[in-house]
Amino acid sequence: MNSLNQGNNCCAVIPFYNEKKYLKTVVNNTLKYVDKVFAVDDGSNDDSADDIADIENVKIISLDKNYGKGYALQAGFDEAIKYEYQFIITLDGDNQHDPDLIPVFIEGLKKYDIIIGNRLKNLKSMPVHRILSNKITSFLLSLRTGESILDSQCGFRAYRAGVLKKIKTTFSGYEAESEIILLSAKEKFSKGFVDIPTIYADEKSKMNNIKAISGFIRVYLKNFSN
Repeated sequence: MNSLNQGNNCCAVIPFYNEKKYLKTVVNNTLKYVDKVFAVDDGSNDDSADDIADIENVKIISLDKNYGKGYALQAGFDEAIKYEYQFIITLDGDNQHDPDLIPVFIEGLKKYDIIIGNRLKNLKSMPVHRILSNKITSFLLSLRTGESILDSQCGFRAYRAGVLKKIKTTFSGYEAESEIILLSAKEKFSKGFVDIPTIYADEKSKMNNIKAISGFIRVYLKNFSN
């Protein structure tokens, strides 16, 4: 068992749900750049976790059912904070984020509290409906926060630990990533963006568009003043 200790530098939180095809590759490539991976199994039924169970410096957090990405992220954040990591990377387990870019995100944390990937510089492989929803939500969040939010939906991010000690997600789905943007704006945490490629292969998105839209509306209308 790993003991909690001071002086840890960087870890990654990778939430996953039925990602047997890509998960092991993503985890192994991520470990080139971080000290530990917290892989959060969000109720998978394809034995994804078995493929990474024996990899050194991986801690699997198994949830008893499929709660949603936001819930899984918060479970990973709680563990990363408990282990006293200073910098936390988040990326998806479906190979849409290139772990080789992790050093760029970490470098960005020298200047900002949060670094978010920006895929909207190169939209060639992004589905039209995703482009539209991302542009709309990014515009609305920019209005709400008074900041320039370039890509509100990208899950490839880096956080200083102090951010995640201060703010907690309360939404369980994909909308939690928008909630983090709003909460961080309320707490005056600074944000930077890193241009990243849009990677879509043969994987099928697990995002339910209707649920995602309704979730975003609920987040957007929530009063964060208290």
